[in-house]
Amino acid sequence: MTKKLLSLWLVMLPVIASAQTIYETISSEKLGQTREIKIQLPRNYEANTEKSYPVLVVLDGDYLFEPVAGITDYYSYWEDMPEMIVVGVNQAGHRESDGFYDEQRYLPADTGADFFEFLGMELLQKIDEKYRTAPFRMIVGHDFTSNFINYYLLKPEPIFQGYINLSPDLAPEMADRITKVLSSSETKKWYYMATGSDDIPQLKTKIMAFDNQLKNINNKLVEYKFDNFEGATHYTLVGKAIPSAIDEMFKVFRPISRRDYEEVLLQTTVSGYDYLVEKYETINELFGIEKKIRLNDFMAVYNAIEKTQRWDEYKDLSKLAEDHYPNTMLATYFEARYEEETGNPKKAMKTYKKAYGQEKIAFLTVDFMLDKAEQIKKDFGY
Repeated sequence: MTKKLLSLWLVMLPVIASAQTIYETISSEKLGQTREIKIQLPRNYEANTEKSYPVLVVLDGDYLFEPVAGITDYYSYWEDMPEMIVVGVNQAGHRESDGFYDEQRYLPADTGADFFEFLGMELLQKIDEKYRTAPFRMIVGHDFTSNFINYYLLKPEPIFQGYINLSPDLAPEMADRITKVLSSSETKKWYYMATGSDDIPQLKTKIMAFDNQLKNINNKLVEYKFDNFEGATHYTLVGKAIPSAIDEMFKVFRPISRRDYEEVLLQTTVSGYDYLVEKYETINELFGIEKKIRLNDFMAVYNAIEKTQRWDEYKDLSKLAEDHYPNTMLATYFEARYEEETGNPKKAMKTYKKAYGQEKIAFLTVDFMLDKAEQIKKDFGY
């Protein structure tokens, strides 16, 4: 596993090197002091002026920002997660005061309450004002700050939808409170937690007990994943947990996989067209992103239709292709296949010929389309 992680980091080095980090200082009325933050904008942020981006807040930004920002940039480059604005909050010298909670209610108090309001009322507001942000927000913390991020879940309308807990140092009653909140949540939530076989024993005991509570939650709106990494210490688990959390939280965002193709699209009871539409509607609804349907996802549905012979689906798929890839041969090809397989060869032949003057796409070229038309002409003697 160590060799695999080393290989991943070596692959990521040029990606991280090309990502630009902005260093800013924020003056906070809540804290009565200034705070240093780090911001990584998506690669093409300046060029894509019409695009908005979800926000990922990283506590312990003095050491946690770089691994989170690097993996985020790497995964988004391969479209395994949406491009995000990553904001790291440096807490060197402030960790304990930032996460302070009282010993009676076990809730943020004094400097902890100030820091709670700083993140929610000042930092995020400044990020929203200065950058193009989408509604979806995530937050990540490690041990003491991991406990702190959970306080946002206790609010009636949490400002974060995704929570990455790296070996949390849980306050008393936190496990019961979060279990109750997630069990009754009426909005979508992502919750990730990780420990390791060599984690700090007193932390791990509480984390394992907390996991036993969370895994019994019966709420379809909550996506929960837990990892207990073999051989990982309190600090090395971070490098394994971040990509694992991202894999889980953004699985709907990823391109249609071989597993999706075989276990979903090839099932005759499932409409490939409906699956494709619902996938991208979900991406829009959850992450606030109007995403163009990937060509490879169109091709996955196309191959499934050819295998299952659900020819009627080509009709709607053609209209969808026209919306996302206008002026190309994609919609024309799907329309022609529909006519060809539903008993209208002459109409299919004419449709294939419409490709002349359209842009080629994937395997579709003018020669290919005209050859298809010519073959129908020969077969039926037109």
